[in-house]
Order: sequence, then structure tokens, then C-alpha cells
Amino acid sequence: MDTQAIALDWIDAWNKRDIDRIMTHYTNDIVFYSLTVTKRWGIADGKISGKENLKAHFLKGLELAPNLYFEFIEVLSGTDGITIIYKRETGAMVADVAVLDSYGKATLVKAYYGQVK
Repeated sequence: MDTQAIALDWIDAWNKRDIDRIMTHYTNDIVFYSLTVTKRWGIADGKISGKENLKAHFLKGLELAPNLYFEFIEVLSGTDGITIIYKRETGAMVADVAVLDSYGKATLVKAYYGQVK
């Protein structure tokens, strides 16, 4: 599995604001945890389940961040997934830790955010 290609395609899809391409990186039964879920939807544990719910979350994110841009920093590979490290247009560093299936699609993602300095 070419984890560098997966990470770069994911970053490029976000930078082009291509929601359909973004969503190709996730399984239908994706489980996603993020502070943005808590902030946008008031879900205390930050958990979203299912591709359609995640798509709605991402569409809201694109709406709220018209200048959104991800600068790729690094991809770290593991036995069952990857961590994509990138910098947001806000200056915040982000690490998305993803468990991947055998097709390279994310089944579980946990997003971690640095503070803007």
C-alpha cells in the first residue's frame, strides 16, 4: 500500500475542496473522532459514525473555512494505518491518525490539533 500516495491525494482533495474525492478515502462504516465534531455539533465525545454523517460534517467545515488549506508535512506508516501530519491555513498543526482497511480506506480516524501560536 502506497501510504504517501494516499496521504497526498487526501491533502490535494481537501485543498481542491472536492468533497466527493475526499469521501473516497473513507469506508461506509467510518468512525471519526475530532474536536471539530464537539464544536460544530455539541457531541461531547467528538464521535461521528457513518460516511453520510461524516460528509455532512466535512461540508460544514468547508463552509466555515472558505480559505481552508492543508500543507502536507509528513505521513507516518504503521501496521494497520497511517498518521497524516499537516498544517492548517490557521497555522495549527494537525495529525490525523487513521486505521485503514485492505483497500487503503479509513475505517477509524482520530484527529489531533495543535494550538495556533
